[in-house]
Amino acid sequence: MRIGYDAKRIFHNSTGLGNYGRDVVRILTEYAGDWELVLFNPKRSKRYPGILELPLSVAYPKGWFWNLVPSLWRLWGISRQIRKEKLDAYHGLSGELPMGINRLRIRKSVTVHDVIFLSHPHFYSRTDRWIYTLKVKYAVRIADRILAISEQTKKDLVDYLGVDPEKIEVVYQGCNDIYKQKQSAAQIEAVKQKFGLKGEYLLNVGTIQERKNALTLLKAIKDTPYKLVLVGSPKSYERKVREYIATNKMEQQVRILSNTGKEDLAALYQGASIFCYPSLCEGFGIPIIEALFSGTPVIASAGGCFPEAAGPSAVYVPATDPEAFRKAITNWMEAPEKRNQAASEGLDYVQRFTDENVAANLKQFYKNLMS
Repeated sequence: MRIGYDAKRIFHNSTGLGNYGRDVVRILTEYAGDWELVLFNPKRSKRYPGILELPLSVAYPKGWFWNLVPSLWRLWGISRQIRKEKLDAYHGLSGELPMGINRLRIRKSVTVHDVIFLSHPHFYSRTDRWIYTLKVKYAVRIADRILAISEQTKKDLVDYLGVDPEKIEVVYQGCNDIYKQKQSAAQIEAVKQKFGLKGEYLLNVGTIQERKNALTLLKAIKDTPYKLVLVGSPKSYERKVREYIATNKMEQQVRILSNTGKEDLAALYQGASIFCYPSLCEGFGIPIIEALFSGTPVIASAGGCFPEAAGPSAVYVPATDPEAFRKAITNWMEAPEKRNQAASEGLDYVQRFTDENVAANLKQFYKNLMS
């Protein structure tokens, strides 16, 4: 089978959507080695050179016009090149399909990560909501099959866009192998020293933005002895976070880190006592499974997709209730045996997200797509 992929975020995005795309092609080149993968990249990039070392091919814009406006090539021009590549199927990895692909005699699929712009519109500008809605509506309408990354996303597609549930298949994603590799005590201690961390700490990973809800964690640990490490790319919301820290004199209690490499992050996960995830909404929540693979127990927001990612060993509390988070954190910090039991059970649960299982589910998805 010869499959084309929208590769913009594979080569140009360092967060969730990029990680998803890189994992898909990495897993398929390993577990479906007889398939041919073609990545449609709108602009050459030196980032993620490891992708180019995989057994696949990359298609770039042809002609001066498309190279001048690569965003238009991704929207319109790809369809012309798809025809020349003689693909069996094309997969939009981030809720989009190019214009004109509906006229091609190939099978079309799209991954939808979430529709938070519809379920929680206040987190987006009016313009962004309009653009995202147009793109996703078009993609789910012309796709022969839709991949949702969680049951919650599938439900939202049905509820907000009226998509036929029979057209949607849930395929969970995995995470980078580095989070599954055991770090030595020396490695963990070296990373703690690098970032000036001493003793036990709580960990939160994710872009520092409003819907990730870091302020709830700060309020939860205020006037407690527990230290918190926030790891994530800063957005405008970070100003509120830093203001709260300064106002409440929590500078020695909270450490904010950004641009940490995967190696350091893996050690931070494994060195943490508890992973706390108070996010208000997600499509799935990859940091949760990174924590579980790291052997770190999880306290997460109640409802939504979070039980799908964290499983029965996690503790769930209302996302906007600092006191509930404080109680859950204290209960585990004062009872390490319960914490260790939850970590062990979480490690068992997260095995459903191994590369082998993700590969099997992806291959079944494409089999259904082609039938």
